[in-house]
Amino acid sequence: MPKPPAPGAVRPDLEQVFRASYPRVVAVAAKVLGCQNEAEDVAQEVFLAFGRSSVPAGAAAGWLSVAAAHTALNHIRAGRRRADREEAARDDGLVAPDVADTVVASEDRRRVRAALARLPRRQAVALVLRHSGLSYAEVAAALDLSPGSVGTTIRRAETALREELES
Repeated sequence: MPKPPAPGAVRPDLEQVFRASYPRVVAVAAKVLGCQNEAEDVAQEVFLAFGRSSVPAGAAAGWLSVAAAHTALNHIRAGRRRADREEAARDDGLVAPDVADTVVASEDRRRVRAALARLPRRQAVALVLRHSGLSYAEVAAALDLSPGSVGTTIRRAETALREELES
């Protein structure tokens, strides 16, 4: 296994991997988040992590896609916790509601993202990767699954998502 770059060092392949993979990383994050600006922020985090990693360049595409989905899901969870704290503060009369946030929020998208965040991580990531345009083989490689189990994982994820949305 290759050694991670020395502290402060930049991987020699970072620019090449960035140029080749940036659009896909942003697309995966945008599928989860529903917001291009937030997806670009997630992509930045993902490439910073990749730059410090020892992931072989040949495995970068799958690693980056999975990292984008995981990081985006983490953003949803963090945002939900922040919203809960803000709501509690509002209930206490400490914070006025942000009209821009109220206007921008789409209830259906929020419900889907929240339901997706409650799914088992592997199912959520498989679903996001597949609906981001990755083939079954690419999803299998990214999640270290057998190609034959990707369809089952995705069907279970879709069923679980439906159940979450109906509850």
